[in-house]
Amino acid sequence: MDITIFSPGIYTYGAMLIGGVLRDAGHKVTLTRTPDAPPGSILLASLFSTQHLLDPAIRDLVRTHRERGGTVYVGGPVSAAPEIVLGELAPDAVVVGEGEETVVRLVEEGVSETLPGIAYLDGARSVVTPPAPPAPIDRPIPLIPEDIGSQSVRGASAYIETHRGCIGGCTFCQVPRFFGRKVRSRTLASIIEEVKAFSAHGATRLSVSGGTGSLYGSQDGKMDPEAFIGLLRGMAEVMGPKNVSSPDIRVDCITDEILDAIRQYTIGWVFFGIESGSDRVLRQMGKGATVRQVKEAVERCREHGLRVAGSFIVGYPGETERDYEATKDLIAALSLDDVFISSAEPIPGTPLADLAIRTSRDRNPAFAPHTGEYRALGLTEGEARCFDLMMHADMYRPQIRLVTDEVYAAYLAEAKKQGQDIRAATELILRYARIR
Repeated sequence: MDITIFSPGIYTYGAMLIGGVLRDAGHKVTLTRTPDAPPGSILLASLFSTQHLLDPAIRDLVRTHRERGGTVYVGGPVSAAPEIVLGELAPDAVVVGEGEETVVRLVEEGVSETLPGIAYLDGARSVVTPPAPPAPIDRPIPLIPEDIGSQSVRGASAYIETHRGCIGGCTFCQVPRFFGRKVRSRTLASIIEEVKAFSAHGATRLSVSGGTGSLYGSQDGKMDPEAFIGLLRGMAEVMGPKNVSSPDIRVDCITDEILDAIRQYTIGWVFFGIESGSDRVLRQMGKGATVRQVKEAVERCREHGLRVAGSFIVGYPGETERDYEATKDLIAALSLDDVFISSAEPIPGTPLADLAIRTSRDRNPAFAPHTGEYRALGLTEGEARCFDLMMHADMYRPQIRLVTDEVYAAYLAEAKKQGQDIRAATELILRYARIR
């Protein structure tokens, strides 16, 4: 059976994994980053962003493919809100949750109310079948495209999944809600076999995925540093130490041994999701960490000769001016090697989405107009904070980056785009909340 897997913009690990599962089940599978599929075939859209549900090109692809006699299934993180997917794209079905086993049955047997882990439309009524059990953690080699080496996702050709689940409960994150809070780790042998396959297909650098990377091998919430160190060592033996990265680590999930291993076996960077300089906002976000722990973690990394990057989220519903100023102060104090700024995006199925639709517009920075120094730019408060923090962070890097006219314009455009996307996502979630 001919199947096209569409992964918008980038080859995600999830799309490649499902491709490998279907390939090993005997199907002819094509993986593409562009919205295209042969008429009459099965199209599986692997969507990882709420914005994909609003993308005219994706909407048109689904509609025209079905009109031409094709079948469309949608999977990926957007399946956390299957009713919204059905309402916006009207595919033949949505694969809900971990879909490795469900998707094979779906393409071979078609839609059925007895098939767990799917959602579909029965006339105007949305039907969501009981959830499928968690998929086996070990799996076949993904379907790796021959041009994987041309891809760069934060510097890596691909992020490989070493485990599923996260002990954290961050209100803006889908990982613990999609995969659960119990960590399920793959065997080291299967991971290394996969790394070799990626290398053979031209991947130049691989990064560890799966939530917090250093949780690999942990059990019952207790870390296993030796397992994570063995993972990095094994990957470096295949790729070379300068071609492995291990970002996305919690500030409370590091040890001296782990930091030494990151310096020895990777590019030597640690990426922390810091998010805010306000303990009050961190508690609202469910981070499970404090500003003090952030400072201590950054200092420990530097003692081990590592470079540190951090992400910050602004415009969280309920974030006050005082909270925002605390974030600016923290960035100045940390002087990070790299900083990533984003506005709080309400992803369907997360507590942040519920909070966003409960918050009145005059108290939600994503909607409230900015009345401060950037008021002439017509920004919302969230956009203004995003824009301001991007420029502020450049002043406190070890090597100061000058904010030229071009950089100013780029930051402003990015802040406006994020604001527009977040308002659209909020309106989308609110529309379906009213329907329910």
